[in-house]
Amino acid sequence: MRSDIVTKGMERAPHRSLFKAMGYTDEELSRPLIGIANSKSEIVPGHIHLDKISEAVKAGVRMAGGTPIEFGAIGICDGIAMGHEGMKYSLASRELIADSCEAMGKAHPFDGMVFIPNCDKIVPGMLMAMVRVNVPSVVISGGAMLSLNIDGMQLDLNSVFEGIGAVKSGKMTEAELLTIENNACPGCGSCSGMFTANSMNCLSEVLGLALPGNGTIPAVFAERIRLAKQAGMAVMELVEKDIRPSDILSEASFRNALAVDMALGCSTNSVLHLPAIAHEAGIDIDLDMINEISARVPNLCHLAPYPGGHHIQDLYYAGGVQATMNELSKGNLLDTSLMTVTGKTISENIANCPVRNNDVIRPLDNPHSKTGGIAILKGNLAPDGGVVKKSAVDPSILVHKGPARVFNSEDEAIAQIYAGNIKKGDVIVIRYEGPKGGPGMREMLGPTSAIAGMGLDKYVALLTDGRFSGATRGASIGHISPEAMDGGPIGLLKEGDIISIDIPAGKLDMLVDDAELEERRKKFVPNEPRIKTGYLGRYARMVSSANTGAVLE
Repeated sequence: MRSDIVTKGMERAPHRSLFKAMGYTDEELSRPLIGIANSKSEIVPGHIHLDKISEAVKAGVRMAGGTPIEFGAIGICDGIAMGHEGMKYSLASRELIADSCEAMGKAHPFDGMVFIPNCDKIVPGMLMAMVRVNVPSVVISGGAMLSLNIDGMQLDLNSVFEGIGAVKSGKMTEAELLTIENNACPGCGSCSGMFTANSMNCLSEVLGLALPGNGTIPAVFAERIRLAKQAGMAVMELVEKDIRPSDILSEASFRNALAVDMALGCSTNSVLHLPAIAHEAGIDIDLDMINEISARVPNLCHLAPYPGGHHIQDLYYAGGVQATMNELSKGNLLDTSLMTVTGKTISENIANCPVRNNDVIRPLDNPHSKTGGIAILKGNLAPDGGVVKKSAVDPSILVHKGPARVFNSEDEAIAQIYAGNIKKGDVIVIRYEGPKGGPGMREMLGPTSAIAGMGLDKYVALLTDGRFSGATRGASIGHISPEAMDGGPIGLLKEGDIISIDIPAGKLDMLVDDAELEERRKKFVPNEPRIKTGYLGRYARMVSSANTGAVLE
């Protein structure tokens, strides 16, 4: 066993002495040592209950003959960090999580590991570390928050953000907003729509790194505790068979994940995280691959933030991720021969997983659209690409032309939106919010939800070299690359330039002639970096472009 180098032999007496200082017995040290990376904290609703998940995992490890050893990991709540300087740290924290879990896993030679994330950057950060450490491992999330129906409204966190715009435009009273505030997030779990956390928890199943049910079993269900115990037992079986992440992941695994991403209509942030995880595995995913898969995989689910969309609990009752995969397999849209952490292939896992509700998971012959939920757009405004959650865009604005309203920060833009200075037909452009320019590529749920709450989401588009929350809906196109700080064309835009958006055709252009653009390029000087010191200063100097997953170089 890998742990023998700290537990076996006379020369390791000092190491055993340190274990015994913590109360470990010789019997425990003779068993496989299983590291438990737990991101439990008291600042993230998706993580507040992870002590219960961890206890269940440890019970499973012990039942299967192992010794669990828990350590902590950080996690940022994107909702609480939203709309202020804290959001600059969200995406950047993914690298801290990956690095710290890698350091713990490598420094203490565990025989296996279980990773317990739940929210936005924690899931991909832990998956990146899982690939780096490459010992038999399982990821088990804390599960999704429930969505309540109050006064005919099916609520989630997005309801609160959009309620602010509704109040400011006179469509809702502050008392009505308070009712939403008090009921939108009824308890623990990752926020209840197909936002980033739930997207990544679902795709962990598809990659084969999590047990079936990981993405959809609600946080408050006893089934979630049972799944955590099963994860603890599963890692022991993986240790016995020496099945590692490198034995599970392949280019086909990521193609499967992208296919299910398209079917479910996952967060656009998956376009950042899947390439980053693949990068750790030495596998290349480019934006052209994403469009190629989107072109042939239909969108089967309309989940929140789609207006009136279903929530994760509905997907769970309809059969979850495994049922969705079963449906896709009927069209030969997945490679079902791949190994998973169950010790079985995808084909074996999905064999008895029928779709239970065709309103939630549509059949292949009656999809919401024949193409996937995410689209990559390119053109003279985004030579290296931009991304949009097509499944959350009203059909009336899939093709649009309008004048650019240019802002050099999210704060400037949201002030003008709330002031009522954005008109129907406008194209809001928020730049210098990319990985380097932000730094940290802030999510922009504030402006997008303000637009939706004010009833402008069918008439106004928003473009940025930053990114959007998984809760964003509307014609919100993010990750525009190259970013303004890198001299990208988005930095050359001027107020009033006409922007042409054609989502079905994958086009994003500014209608400015080449000679004029060349003159602007000659005179262009990017803004000074906003932050030059501390972690964000280092991050800005090292981070790659959004189209390559914003990984550190």
